Parts: sequence; structure tokens; C-alpha cells
Amino acid sequence: MIPKETVDLILDTARVEEVIGDFVTLKRRGSSYVACCPFHNEKTPSFHVTPSRGIYKCFGCGKAGSAVGFLMDYDHLTYPEALRYLAKKYNIEVKEEEETAEQIAARQRHESLMAVSEFARQFFQDQLKTGEGRAVGYRYYRERGIEDATIEKWSLGWAPSGKATFVEAARAAGYKDEFLVAAGLAIQQEDGTLIDKFRERVMFPIHSVSGRVIAYSGRTLKSDNPAKYVNSPETEIYIKSKNLLGIYLAKSEIAKQDRCILVEGNVDVVMMHQMGITNVVASCGTSLTEEQIRLIKRFTENITIMYDGDKAGLHAALRAIGLILKEGMNPKVVFLPDGDDPDSFSRKHTLEEIQEFIESHEQDGIAFKTDLLLSEAGDDPLKKANLINEIADTVADIPDAIKRQVYVDTVARRFGIEADIIQDRVRKTRENARKEMSGRAGHDGRGQADGQGREEHVMTDTDRPSQAAAPRIGNITEPSERELLGFILRHGCSELKFETDSEFYNPDGSQTVAEFIDSALTGDSAAFSNPAFQAAYNAYFALYDEGLDQDSIVRSLLNGEDRTVAGVVADLAEEKYELTVHNFSDALTTTDSWLVTYVPRAILAYHDKRLQAKQADINRRLAQATPEEANQLLSELSSVNALKKTINIKLGRIKK
Repeated sequence: MIPKETVDLILDTARVEEVIGDFVTLKRRGSSYVACCPFHNEKTPSFHVTPSRGIYKCFGCGKAGSAVGFLMDYDHLTYPEALRYLAKKYNIEVKEEEETAEQIAARQRHESLMAVSEFARQFFQDQLKTGEGRAVGYRYYRERGIEDATIEKWSLGWAPSGKATFVEAARAAGYKDEFLVAAGLAIQQEDGTLIDKFRERVMFPIHSVSGRVIAYSGRTLKSDNPAKYVNSPETEIYIKSKNLLGIYLAKSEIAKQDRCILVEGNVDVVMMHQMGITNVVASCGTSLTEEQIRLIKRFTENITIMYDGDKAGLHAALRAIGLILKEGMNPKVVFLPDGDDPDSFSRKHTLEEIQEFIESHEQDGIAFKTDLLLSEAGDDPLKKANLINEIADTVADIPDAIKRQVYVDTVARRFGIEADIIQDRVRKTRENARKEMSGRAGHDGRGQADGQGREEHVMTDTDRPSQAAAPRIGNITEPSERELLGFILRHGCSELKFETDSEFYNPDGSQTVAEFIDSALTGDSAAFSNPAFQAAYNAYFALYDEGLDQDSIVRSLLNGEDRTVAGVVADLAEEKYELTVHNFSDALTTTDSWLVTYVPRAILAYHDKRLQAKQADINRRLAQATPEEANQLLSELSSVNALKKTINIKLGRIKK
């Protein structure tokens, strides 16, 4: 058995376009890739790979899934074999073992810490609505130009002034002291008492890439407090060097634009998003790390650094350029006018002006570093020589040989010297680095799983896509089943906020989309006629009942061992399924209002199709019934017709 932590690391590290690219020639198209499908014969590419979602899908044959699923389908590997292949490809050590009691306890502890952190998010949000919260915290947000919708979107909050206000609330909710301390939300004093870690601060939650709150950054509003920001300590669920503020909200746009903008401050990233530039992240109050860059690399290879133009900002930008180049990525730098940071600049300009400024002022990372160091070297020949060596050493960090050569030629022209001189320095620097690495790591034989040396895959009849991966039974209820399952897989954890005068309003509390659909189906003892859809439905709710968030559920289903379920999920999560009950031109503007309108209509449409199928069945049986049986069937048909009429009145298809 591969430990869960190792499986998670493998799945988090694997990039679907890199894995598939070992077997299929992919061509970029916008933020995605296309190719001729390897699972069926075609001349026009219908095979799409979407890195931001970690999904591949063929719109011709219906094959779909994630990186691990591709290996299972293409090379006919088992789930563990596919995981081991990915582990070898990405140099991840796998120590297989049975899950011990300690591992079970560790997993349960991890979930407890996540639950405490989520409770804190809601607590700080609620505190923002109190008298103190509105007078101090909310006022600060509004003075900084942060709008209500942004406050809600980012789950911004307020940590109250009491020494143990949060601790007392968490205890009252049933959370143990050990988890409050372990999650970095409380501090245990020498006398054993617990006090709040965050007090009198506006709170910025830090989300994991899947959207779960794992840490916090709290800003004081007191000018005499030297600790302007207090951040969560490293915990079992939060490692500073591996997380980025805003990555969950930015990842889709980063992939779409194929570029990430990196800023320094909490308010900087929030304000840029509010302005409409949503491919922006910040490094959680720490210096940029290799792990953070690799996280960005999952979605793009292009990073634009937008730091403050002071001395500290310049130094941080120079360091970031080197780290980004080492990861084989493309750094650019843009500095705002003197005295401005992304926050202040966004409040002075329109979205179009900011976008135009970034586009016109972006500078290549090495060119920026060269110009900056040249200005510092002046006419001093020794400083200039050292500068050339430093730039050459930076170029040596670039793993791609073609990119290195391009930069060698560019730097040589910039300094007016022979390219061979720069090339010689680059070569020696790389040789020294290799020797140093060999001395540390030895020869472990890793890094060979790059797809080379594998037998060429020849398409056979057994490789044809199975119908289970993208079921098309033709049942009368299948389009409605597809629609309902699509709502669950896209919006399952979203709340349905019905008005009080709605027939669906629940005074005992709101329901999520998943809960609403499930209660409507189970209340009528309904099950999907399509077995693949029903399997995906059951698998979703098994994870939902464990308390996982939407992204985590979908990700688990995509990367799961059941390829039928993974295929259905990839199909409905990636494809914009066509609703059968409304015209998109009539769609409302907000997701909330859209869901409360069309989820109930989709359920009604599903029940209408079930009744239609029942009508057809009764009519079929009537043709062969005895007079006595016919009377019973006609009575049953009358009831079905009445129910169908009621549903169609609600759908607006017929008048009362």
C-alpha cells in the first residue's frame, strides 16, 4: 500500500500535460493543449488537455480523466502501477506499507486541524459583523477601498480584542485545546492557560490550492505596534514555503492567461483581484521559495514580478529572478511609479490603464538584472567584470539548453563581448554545480522515467474507448440525469439561498446543491438509470459525507481508481453541459440566483422525464392487459398524467 501522504504528493506533483506529452504530441491552444486522440483514429484534433483542471478529454470518443487515469487507459496500468510510474517520473520515493494505527491517528488529526481552521474562518467573519468588528475592522477594509463582495469572496474577518475570545468560542463548539494550539490559533502560556494567537487584527485567510483554509495573516491597525503583521506559525497543515496567498482564487485565471503576477502584500493581491486582474498571488509574508514557484508552475511557466520599487523590493526581485530561472520558467519584472504599490496604483487607475501599464513596462528578468547591476557598476572595470560573471551564473541556472543559448547571445551583445566567453563561464558554472550535486546525491538511478525507451504504442481493438467512460445509453431520463449530476459536480458544495417566500425555503437552515438534489431524489426513491452516472453520484456523496470541499471531492474522483467514475467526472466537470430546462440568454447574473432558479427546475424536469417513461411503460402494458388489469393500469395512468401536468405547470410549459 502506498501511504496517503505519498499518493497526495504524487498527484499534486504530476502535471497532466507533461505526462500525456511523453506519449502524445500536444499543441498549445490558449490555456489548453490539443492533439489527435491516442484512443481512436481521427484526423482533426478533438483531444483536449486542460492543465488548470488537471484533465484530459476527447470530445470525439469521450475518453477523459486525469494524469493517472491516462496512464491506466493508455498503457493499461493498474492504479498502483500508474502511481509508481508517476513517482519514478517525478523522482518521488515510494515506501509502501500497511496503514498503521499511528497513520490512522495522524490522518484523523489532520482532519481535526482542518476543521478547527475552518471554524476560525467562520468565527473571524462573524466577528466582523459585531460592534467592534464593524467599528474597527470593517471600517479599515472600507477605507482601503475593499468592497463588501471582496470581503465575502476572500473570507476576510476580524480578530476581536479579548485575550481568549476565540479560544472560548472554539471550546464551546467542542474543539479540543490541543488542536487550537496545533493549528496555530492559540498560544499556551507558562501557567497553562490558553490565549488567542490573533487579537485586534484584520484577518486574511490563507487557502490551500484546493480551497481549504489552512492559515491566517493578521494585520494590526495600531500605529504603535511594531508587529504590523502576525502570521500563522508553521503547522502540520500549513508550510509557509509551499503556499501562496490567493492561489486558490487565482489558479484558473493564471492558466487561462498563461501568466502569474506576483506581488508582496496581502492588500495588494486582494485589491488587484477586486480591480479585475485575478491572476495575482502573494508569497504569504515570506521570501519567495522554490516550492512556491513550483506551485505556480502547475498552471503557467510565466511569472511577472510586481514588487515595491524600494531597495528591499529590488533585492527581492533579483533573488526571485534567479529562483524562477532555475525552475525553467520565464521571469519578467514590472515596477510601478515611485511611491506606488499595487494597492495604491489600483485605486488611482482603471482596469484598462493598469493592464496597459503592465504590458508596456514589463521587462525580461535577466535584462532587468543586467540594467540594474550596470547602473551600480558605473565605469568601474572590475565591477563590470564581476557583473558579467554574475549574469553568466544566472544564465547557467536555466535548465533548457536553447533558452540558455539565447540568453548567452543576448548578454554578449549587451556587453559587447564574444558569446564564447559568456558560454565558457556558463559551462564551467554548470559543471561545478553538477559535481557538487553528484557529491551530495550519488548515483541513485532516478530520473529515467521520462517516457524514453518505451515500446511504441500500437492501436488495437482492445484500445478502443469503452462506453462506460462516456456512457450514452439513450434512456429517456439520461439527459436530465446528466444535468443533475453536472450541477453536483460543478456546484455541489454551494449553498442554495432561497427567499423566504419560496416553496423551497428551509427555516431550519440552507442546503447545499448536493443536499437539495439528494433529498429530492431519495424522497422519491429515485435512482439514475445510467449505471455510470449512479456510480459517480454514489462516489461523490461518499466523499461529501466525509466533509471534503468541492475541489477536493472532484480531484479525488478524477484521480481515483474507478476509471468509469473518473471518466464521468472529467466529462461533466470539464464540458459545459447543456441545460435542458432553460435558455442561457435568460440566465441571471449571479451564481446564487442562477442556482436557486435552475436547480429546482432541473429536478422537476428529471421527474417529468421519469413520469414520461412511466407513461410509456403503462401504455405498453395496456396493449397486452386483460380488462381487469386495464382498469388498474388506466387508474395508474390517470395519476401519472395528473402529476405530469402539475410539474409542467411549475415549469411554465402549460397554464393552470
